[in-house]
Amino acid sequence: MTDARQVIDNEVKSSDVVLFMKGTPQFPMCGFSGQVVQILNYLGVPYKGVNVLEDETVRQGIKDYSNWPTIPQLYVKGEFIGGCDITREMFQAGELQQLFVDKGIQVQQSA
Repeated sequence: MTDARQVIDNEVKSSDVVLFMKGTPQFPMCGFSGQVVQILNYLGVPYKGVNVLEDETVRQGIKDYSNWPTIPQLYVKGEFIGGCDITREMFQAGELQQLFVDKGIQVQQSA
């Protein structure tokens, strides 16, 4: 039995942009995960998708890790950004794009 917190911590710290989601970036298994995938793909930001449906301990563990009750969850450079609504609102306001730029992550589309 691996420690879910350690697994999550490693994922968050090993990639600049990590999306804990239901399904995969190619096949999102819920609409909210799909919306965040669409935003990240539109911006051309390289990211790692972690499918929480594959591991129940990670699925519950990510909620405890971030103290956030829902999935998807977006992390940038180890920092929890938010779920679908926050990500979408930041994107629409141009704040998400600015966050990526500020963190030194290449964005192919700007607002």
